[in-house]
Amino acid sequence: MSRAVCPGSFDPLHNGHIEIIGRAARLFDEVIVAVSTNPAKTYRFGTDERLDLCRQGLAHLPGVRVLPMDGGLVAEFCREHGASALVKGLRSSLDFDYELPMSTMNRHLADVETVFLPTGSEYAHVSSTLLKEVAALGGDIGPFVPAIVLQRLAENG
Repeated sequence: MSRAVCPGSFDPLHNGHIEIIGRAARLFDEVIVAVSTNPAKTYRFGTDERLDLCRQGLAHLPGVRVLPMDGGLVAEFCREHGASALVKGLRSSLDFDYELPMSTMNRHLADVETVFLPTGSEYAHVSSTLLKEVAALGGDIGPFVPAIVLQRLAENG
């Protein structure tokens, strides 16, 4: 069985994430969405809520499982879960420049390969940070997030 990990904070999950994870699910037998927490970051949603939003937002994709990634190296998470690949979405060459050294290190640490998938053009400008800013200022982010995310953002102000 081929297994890949799609890591991220998913704060919040958006349609660009879903597009990449859906494409990864067509390439691998199983995709583990690893919801991580970086103590240096401030999150809009807590870990449990991000896990719930990912589970609901990705429920329609066969072969996708959502798990917490409690600290540590993503390479070690891959090893623990028997994943041979990481899947990363790329919006631009800046993402590639940021991700390339990490992919080399992950291969060194755990013999895990990184598969880069270019984001669809309709989501190339979308990031969780931008969506949170637009939503906080009253902008419509409905076209870019699952309905459950839009609902939770509205409920939590």
